[in-house]
Amino acid sequence: MKIKNVKDVEKFFKVIDECKGKVELVTDEGDRLNLKSKLTQYVALSSVFADATIGEMELIAHEPEDVQRLVMFMYDGEV
Repeated sequence: MKIKNVKDVEKFFKVIDECKGKVELVTDEGDRLNLKSKLTQYVALSSVFADATIGEMELIAHEPEDVQRLVMFMYDGEV
């Protein structure tokens, strides 16, 4: 799934942390990074958040309930 225009990065990471299964960030090179890892959140995404928003990224959530949680966040900013 493509995620676009995330303005509340803190809330976005809270949603990721609440997911039950694995949530991966797919890089432009096709690598998959574990987005539930705090190290990934702070190191791998530091350039993405330079302007405090997420323009666009591709995520893979392995559990259907996690996909629903992410869709609800993107739809109305709620979890």
